[in-house]
Amino acid sequence: MMTEESKVSIIPFGELRKLFLPLHDKLSQLETKLDKTSSNPVKEYYRNKDFKLLFGISQNTIIKYRNNGYIPFTTIGDAYLYPVKKIYKILYENLQSF
Repeated sequence: MMTEESKVSIIPFGELRKLFLPLHDKLSQLETKLDKTSSNPVKEYYRNKDFKLLFGISQNTIIKYRNNGYIPFTTIGDAYLYPVKKIYKILYENLQSF
């Protein structure tokens, strides 16, 4: 014996299409926006917080390296910027084999 809950309804394809087409359009728009935002631009400069996180060094060490001329930097106002390409060049030049 079939209960009210177990009845199966058949929805015509045209009706299903009307229901799902707006959802499909929204998902396509979202996918396009995500594709645009997920292509992260390559950083040209590190800031202090980037430098600390990537290399695991303290703020004091960064200051010491700057003052002793170990790392190149530029400033804009109070912000210190470290050129990514030059930093990796220094790391590569000082690479040691074990």
